[in-house]
Amino acid sequence: MAGSKVRKFNSTYAEMIRKLNFQFAAKAMITLPALVLVRHLLIITGAIPYEATWGGRLSSHEDMIQFESVSILINLFIVAIVSIKAGYLRVKVPAIVITAILWLLVLVFAINTVGNLVSASFWEMIIFTPFTIVSAILCLRMALEKVDEAQT
Repeated sequence: MAGSKVRKFNSTYAEMIRKLNFQFAAKAMITLPALVLVRHLLIITGAIPYEATWGGRLSSHEDMIQFESVSILINLFIVAIVSIKAGYLRVKVPAIVITAILWLLVLVFAINTVGNLVSASFWEMIIFTPFTIVSAILCLRMALEKVDEAQT
């Protein structure tokens, strides 16, 4: 009895998420990391002082370059995964691998949302909490999409 209620609960939410247009989710999940990439480039060029980023944890220019470089690579990876799932980038990767990565991104963005909610930085909480929760929902929508195995 309890198992059927859980399945119905999960099915109902999955159907709600599926109502979100897949192409919209894909384009949004390319646009959001692209905007984040612009921010990282502004930090690297000094237009945004690195002392005002990363919760003030960066102690040197070298630290900033390391953190920003990793962040740029991660965001490019997200754009690539989303582009493959949406069929914008034709790369031979099994669909199950792309879907598994999207599920991992859902988890990462959800955990990051909780972290942002308890952040000591007011601005981090206000700006990045909505960003991470929207990213989690968009990745969930993409992970739920069935894609023809021949596409990937």
